[in-house]
Amino acid sequence: MQFMLLFSRQGKLRLQKWYVPLSDKERKKISRDLVQTILARKPKMCSFLEWRDLKIVYKRYASLYFCCAVEDQDNELITLEIIHRYVELLDKYFGSVCELDIIFNFEKAYFILDEFLLGGEAQETSKKNVLKAIEQADLLQEVRLHQHIFPRNVCTVVSLRISYDVLNVFQQM
Repeated sequence: MQFMLLFSRQGKLRLQKWYVPLSDKERKKISRDLVQTILARKPKMCSFLEWRDLKIVYKRYASLYFCCAVEDQDNELITLEIIHRYVELLDKYFGSVCELDIIFNFEKAYFILDEFLLGGEAQETSKKNVLKAIEQADLLQEVRLHQHIFPRNVCTVVSLRISYDVLNVFQQM
């Protein structure tokens, strides 16, 4: 996979992931051209199209278009399945994902994509494993937030108090 784009029916880019090195100018031009091309297509038209030297595979879910560019020899149906799996992961995490979830939680959307795809290739096909990794990352983030809220000296005092209590228990044995 060369890149993945998520954009709205109004043509606003919501998420983009590039797996090939391109300049910002090239990325903007590609994004603009593809968004215009896909939005101009009729709903009943095929979800695959030849574009430059790539195959474009896209699918609309509610108000969002998920679009991937793959090389000519890649399988379009597998790419369509990758798009669907990503949408399923977003649905599981957000509970019926919508455009606003992507807008306000874009870092989570990128994180989910990165857990699922690596270098444009599916690295983990199990939804359960991907969601478990995301859950663990969320827990780690909560712990870090908790440590940030309570200063280290408070945590140290609590930790020393617990250590002292444990030491007393062992001495009484």
